[in-house]
Amino acid sequence: MMQQPTLSVIIVTWNVGPLLLRTLERLATACAGLTWETIVVDNASGDGSQQAVRAAFPAVTYLYNDSNPGYAKANNQGLARAQGDFLLLLNPDTEPDTGSLAALVQFLHAHPAAGIVGPALVLADGAPQPYSFGGDPTVAYLLRRNLRRLLHAGPLHDWGAAQAARVDWVSGACLLARRAVFSQIGGLDEAMFMYFEDNDWCLRSRQAGWEVWREPASRVVHLGGQSLKQNRRAPAAYYASLRTFYQRHYGPLDRLALALLLRLLPAVDA
Repeated sequence: MMQQPTLSVIIVTWNVGPLLLRTLERLATACAGLTWETIVVDNASGDGSQQAVRAAFPAVTYLYNDSNPGYAKANNQGLARAQGDFLLLLNPDTEPDTGSLAALVQFLHAHPAAGIVGPALVLADGAPQPYSFGGDPTVAYLLRRNLRRLLHAGPLHDWGAAQAARVDWVSGACLLARRAVFSQIGGLDEAMFMYFEDNDWCLRSRQAGWEVWREPASRVVHLGGQSLKQNRRAPAAYYASLRTFYQRHYGPLDRLALALLLRLLPAVDA
């Protein structure tokens, strides 16, 4: 009988088979000391990902969708199958360092008030990944961020900060949540095809009384945007999800302010 896993790793993939295989290869060292299961949810890839994974990693649970239902819904499919006490959302274009995922689990063990934690995300060249965490995307926050961009004043956050810190949200590229959080607030908002579902999940977690943290002792390389390069729907989905986020969390005046902001700054950095 299979041992109950401590960690469930959920990977949503779409046409990035070689990168997915590299990510799966990294899990054994990244999860060192843990018992874990891996669930891959494939959103109708046509690149042979399913066959390649089944051949190389037969223990992986592989769920194949005949069409692409979106990132949030696919993650929810994985969450529904997960057995672990800790639930990790992980992109297929990531390369977790040795012990990095175990370090996130250890962080939640050591911080009982924390419900969600993310690692230090870095790019392929080792530079910190921008927008790997941040503040809630209120109109005031978006204005401050865009003003700094226009003035070439640098970002609002230090993406490479070396100290663990409480934040409003961490990127869904690598996000660890307690099962208790999922049981309490449910899964990702499926009205968001992609983008802002991680912001929304973290905000709902905080509203339920949990803390959200970034733990740079865990380091994960994120190549970033590999599926999106193939997806012409991405820009429209980004703004549609931002508007949905506002419908969920902010009032009419905030939604009007967002509409005006997007009209004034059509390339708003949200």
